[in-house]
Amino acid sequence: MTSDPVDLLVKLIKCKSVTPNDDGALAVIENILKKNNFKSQRLIFGTGKDKVENLFLRLGSKRPHLCFAGHTDVVPAGDYNLWEHSPFGGDIKGKKIFGRGAVDMKGAIASFASAVINWIKDNKKFTGSISFLLTGDEEGPAINGTSKVLKWMDENNQIPDMCIVGEPTNKEEIGDTVKIGRRGSLNGKLVVYGKQGHVAYPYQALSPFTIMQKMIEPLLKGELDKGSKSFPPTNASITSIDTGNDAVNVIPSKVEVKFNIRFNEKQNPEKLEKFLRSHFDRVHKDYKVEFTCNANPFITKPGKLINYISEAIKLKTNSSIDLSTTGGTSDARFISLYCPVIEFGLVGKTMHQVNEHALIKDLKLLTEIYYEFLNKTFIEVTK
Repeated sequence: MTSDPVDLLVKLIKCKSVTPNDDGALAVIENILKKNNFKSQRLIFGTGKDKVENLFLRLGSKRPHLCFAGHTDVVPAGDYNLWEHSPFGGDIKGKKIFGRGAVDMKGAIASFASAVINWIKDNKKFTGSISFLLTGDEEGPAINGTSKVLKWMDENNQIPDMCIVGEPTNKEEIGDTVKIGRRGSLNGKLVVYGKQGHVAYPYQALSPFTIMQKMIEPLLKGELDKGSKSFPPTNASITSIDTGNDAVNVIPSKVEVKFNIRFNEKQNPEKLEKFLRSHFDRVHKDYKVEFTCNANPFITKPGKLINYISEAIKLKTNSSIDLSTTGGTSDARFISLYCPVIEFGLVGKTMHQVNEHALIKDLKLLTEIYYEFLNKTFIEVTK
């Protein structure tokens, strides 16, 4: 079987692995790594429509132990008619590979698998460990994926010394951004109650909209603090306003607002919730609010892991590396509870978009950087 990253990526794209369906994507990587002496463990969590297939593979039993983590699941393709190429065709046109998941993040998985296979063939005296943690539940609820695999790894003495996640971190070119942390994420659902009435007699009603406007004022400001040395400012975004009202001549009795807050280490869910509840109470008493936190801030401290990836990037590119904590959440938030973790993959400009694609040259360059990263990580156990 080929270990060329282009061929591997084409095979992966052809698997219609929209969360939580696998459609053979995990087997593409499992089969080629098993042929290169990796031991494989399929881990299935959940039942029915919530069932998720995950995969853990490991070569070696000694330290240092490096894990590559990622997800083979993808978001839906949307309207197929808007795509120039089939979203699950893996078409190569010119210098690009088209398909859903090309950059987020089947491309990085193909590059890492290729780099690992080539590296172990070139380093037969290697005595450390390399593993893969692959899930089919990153783009979805993220309940039966990485977090539960990590628990299994912990119970079975498989926790690595360090981990790299192949999320598409780069902004413009390969090597410009390494994610060393992420902000936390707090979701909120606010329901404001008024009094239903006829639009021609507004004085007989109480519009929940005017009350809502005052209640969400702090969220409309955008930034809630000035940020910190390691993190950008905490920011709030309104994501939905809905009444479920189809009538044009009725003032509704309630309005529902959904919002999200991405917060740095200056904040925490309890502090944000207390602040907002206090503000809501001052404006209006008749409301209901629910909060759900699905991530807390984390940052990987300077050390070997960041040094290794930075040195590998500098060997292969002329990029000025930004060690960043921006962006949304990823499964790195779970991994950070067990070991140091960074994120580094392809350029993310087209992720989740129509005509998502990866440049072939980027895919090959990423493979070379991963190869050098392995050199740096295992230099002491390959002599």
